[in-house]
Amino acid sequence: MARRVKLTAPPLQAGLPTKAQVLEFIQTAQDAVGKREIARAFNVKGDNRVLLKHLLAEMAEEGSLAGNRKSFKEKGKLAPVAVFDVVARDKQGDLIAEPSVWEPDDGPKPRVLVRGSRANGTSNGRAFKREISFGIGDRVLAKTTRLEKGDAFAYAIEPIKRLPKEKAGALGIFRSRKGGGGTIEPVDKKEMRSWQIGPDQIADAKDGDLVRFDLSRRGRGGIPDARVVDVLGNPNDQRQISLIAVHAHGIPDEFPTRVLDELENLHTPSMQGRMDLRDLPLLTIDPADARDHDDAVHAEADKDPGNAGGWIITVAIADVAQYVRPGSALDREAQLRGNSVYFPDRVVPMLPEKISNDLCSLRELEDRPCLAVRLVFDKSGSKRRHTFHRAMMRSAAKLSYQEAQAAIDGNPSAKAAPLVEHVLKPLWAAYAALCIARDIRGPLDLDLPERKIVLNKEGRVERVIVPERLAAHRLIEECMIQANVAAAETLEEKRVGCIYRIHDQPSREKLTALREFLATLDMQVPPAGTLKPTHINAILKEAKGQPSADLVNEVVLRSQAQAIYSPDNIGHFGLNLRKYAHFTSPIRRYADLMVHRALVKALGIGAGGITDEELGRLAEIADVISGTERRAMAAERETTDRLIAAFLADRVGAEFEGRIGGVTRSGLFIKLKDTGADGFIPISTLGAEYFTHNETARALVGERTGVTYRLGDSVSVRLVEVAPMAGALRFEMLSEGSKGSVSRVGGRPKSGFVPKRRGTGRR
Repeated sequence: MARRVKLTAPPLQAGLPTKAQVLEFIQTAQDAVGKREIARAFNVKGDNRVLLKHLLAEMAEEGSLAGNRKSFKEKGKLAPVAVFDVVARDKQGDLIAEPSVWEPDDGPKPRVLVRGSRANGTSNGRAFKREISFGIGDRVLAKTTRLEKGDAFAYAIEPIKRLPKEKAGALGIFRSRKGGGGTIEPVDKKEMRSWQIGPDQIADAKDGDLVRFDLSRRGRGGIPDARVVDVLGNPNDQRQISLIAVHAHGIPDEFPTRVLDELENLHTPSMQGRMDLRDLPLLTIDPADARDHDDAVHAEADKDPGNAGGWIITVAIADVAQYVRPGSALDREAQLRGNSVYFPDRVVPMLPEKISNDLCSLRELEDRPCLAVRLVFDKSGSKRRHTFHRAMMRSAAKLSYQEAQAAIDGNPSAKAAPLVEHVLKPLWAAYAALCIARDIRGPLDLDLPERKIVLNKEGRVERVIVPERLAAHRLIEECMIQANVAAAETLEEKRVGCIYRIHDQPSREKLTALREFLATLDMQVPPAGTLKPTHINAILKEAKGQPSADLVNEVVLRSQAQAIYSPDNIGHFGLNLRKYAHFTSPIRRYADLMVHRALVKALGIGAGGITDEELGRLAEIADVISGTERRAMAAERETTDRLIAAFLADRVGAEFEGRIGGVTRSGLFIKLKDTGADGFIPISTLGAEYFTHNETARALVGERTGVTYRLGDSVSVRLVEVAPMAGALRFEMLSEGSKGSVSRVGGRPKSGFVPKRRGTGRR
């Protein structure tokens, strides 16, 4: 970086600088320049300060300057330090940014190169460590540098720090208007408004296109005008709806050229230094529509006389560390993505398809390198020991959960039939032993059915289902949990840094709220210091079969902390485990790849181990991938909401059965029984009286009659409005609330009295 040089102004002319001198000073300044800095640089004093003010105002009117008395810049140019939004990447992997604030009169918003984001990972000769700290969709404070003429970019920026993201609102659906121009509709269900856009501001957008846009005001208090910045595609086709979430959350969905170039040099490794497991009949058991397979399992009775009735379970995981080495372009791209993102219509993978669906996919009857853990359990499922090995395996078969379950239930397919006696039955017997130990351990046992969207051949929603939870699902889950525990234990024993998967117990505030709520149902929960998952399971068991069962499950779920990644281990409350790390899905989670590398280093089992530089950044990496995980969850949830809203768009006026899934001072959130769709009922439409929010009871209570609508209540509703692209539904309540079940006040009541408004128009 160039050394800063203090600027000295040229001799004054009649006590004032010329316009050219002012422009030269602003262009070459290293920091923000305002009237004070200009006056000091040119030694402007006394009455000349007023003349300087007029000079600057004149330059602004002429269009050569922009800004205010505290910060001036050359018209159409960037300030030395400014705030930028990272908006894209080019094919070489460079991050591209735009200034967050830009006046429309300055012309097209410039795009700038983000220095240090190139795939070689260096900036000005220094190791670049910020890349994983920000990506597309982030906002950064940065220094700007003017580049030489002929460069692809006029400016480059060097980020100083990442800033909090502003509320999403720069994406919308363009709707054309007869005569030109149109409106932009929101894609954020919380932003239920639209923006006008003139014919000269729509770029190449066509009706229905997803666009990124800017807003600008004309004068103080003026109505904002929209301007299309990018046209991102047309999501009216339900197959493209996930595009909204991809762009709204800045999820990288194209691999840079340098990443793809590295794939050419990847080949299956030899057997050197690897245990040969190719004759062990390992199975992959996955969803029927799975495209990649990164874990395989096998179980057999332990022949050791000292462990009568015991079992040996082998869990083999794709050896991604063999191919994705620290510091490579593939590695940096995986860090930026953090994890794969799964939508009903597509997957945005963490790694390119050649790795995720080919080299590291444990295809049946094909040799694949793996990292395997051999776990020895006694007849009661207690682990006696485990060992890790770098190996070569060959999957005996690829089965779906349903296929494996049907086989063990006596209805095997042609593929599964030869595996029943010698492969599947030992697996189920070993799982039965693990269940004994699991029940003693007592992990949190919430009943939380998950909805799944089924698309037809045209990519449109055909139906929404809640898949049956099979023993085959639980078997694989328990085997993976045991492998994850073994990974954490080994790394701790070897004293090699580890990214743990941690889950704290409920916070004191959430636990207090849970305790107050359960008291309304004559249930009790122990104090924070003694709370264990088994205590919560006892409450869930007590509620099971009662009308309040769904309600109790919902409130208990909301009391839980968010699981995150961290190099500091506090255990996993939900699983009731002291040591736990993600090891079993390195194709789709960067955390697992880091654990693989740590194991390779700790055990000295070949190349591709974790580096000292990575060990020094574990906290940073854990923080970033925790963020990408939250980003993926939000994007997946929003896409599901939009698809279901589109599915229900032609059923306005229909009646549905549902459950109250949320209670706020402004209304009720409803979850439909059949589809799991979420919608809202404004408090103003509930009834001809005032309602108040009883926070402790999670209820809205009528002031006059005491009629109550409570979290978890089963209700009938009518669909009155759908905004498909925002994923928003609005309902009308058809059920009468219960009477006298909840006090009009309780805990910390919210006043929130809202009068009844007739009609169903939007407020």
